[in-house]
Amino acid sequence: MFLGADLLPMLILAMGSAMFVGNFLAMIKPRKRVVDSGELEKAPIKRSIIMSLGGLACASWAIATLTT
Repeated sequence: MFLGADLLPMLILAMGSAMFVGNFLAMIKPRKRVVDSGELEKAPIKRSIIMSLGGLACASWAIATLTT
């Protein structure tokens, strides 16, 4: 198989981890200043929690797939 048999779980692990970490850090540490008038001062909490949990679920699935 092109680039190995574990390509899809590794890509899912990378995307899920990035989605979890990015949204989690956006909730923890908001921006210091807003550059444009259309930008938000801090991340929407409900959406960030849902996206973080989705990323955590994807990363967990990928780790379980790679370890079995």
